[in-house]
Amino acid sequence: MLREYYRISLTWSSNAIEGNSLTETETKVLLEDGLTIAGKPLRDTLEAVGHSHAYDYMFGLLGKRQITVNDIKSLHRLFFKSIDEENAGVWRETPIIVTGTAHVFPAPAELDGLMTDLGHWINRERDTMHPVRFASMLHLKFVTIHPYIDGNGRVARLLMNTALIQDGYTLAVVPPVLRTDYLTAIRLYQQTGNAETFCELVAELVAESQKEILRLLHLPIPR
Repeated sequence: MLREYYRISLTWSSNAIEGNSLTETETKVLLEDGLTIAGKPLRDTLEAVGHSHAYDYMFGLLGKRQITVNDIKSLHRLFFKSIDEENAGVWRETPIIVTGTAHVFPAPAELDGLMTDLGHWINRERDTMHPVRFASMLHLKFVTIHPYIDGNGRVARLLMNTALIQDGYTLAVVPPVLRTDYLTAIRLYQQTGNAETFCELVAELVAESQKEILRLLHLPIPR
């Protein structure tokens, strides 16, 4: 039940942060009933369906407590293949500039080495920090590399939540109302290396989802 419940909210919120126009209700109708939404861009529909497929892959990793570079590629491929099959799961081949940040993202020639290093970092550092902090840092490190032409934010949030559920934590769902706080915390890390604001935000989101689950199960919420 909870897996299906969060399929809608995580898909909707993660896409909405990136400008997808589907409402949460429209996302629910699309994913549960298979009904397309009249008047909405085709890409918005493809993003919702693709994210749902990547979400299933994320839960397929639940019992492994391992995240590999191939898993990262698979998450992006599932999300992006109906949008741009040629670039799905493939490191970008062009430089990128992200609006709203002065951060200089790595050149395409650096991506393979940087992503290999990220895979080593995952294996080396996972047991050295609190699971919520590890998930937060994985998100920050991935999105700072920005290895894909598009879809990096969606994959970053899926990666973060993969790490969380593998360690028994609830999902961190970033609501669109917190978009500015979320992006500001990412930019702070990219500009200064300070990850604390982002880690604190993710911890608050995890705590909020824990409370939400207790409410759904009609259980008391600890004070």
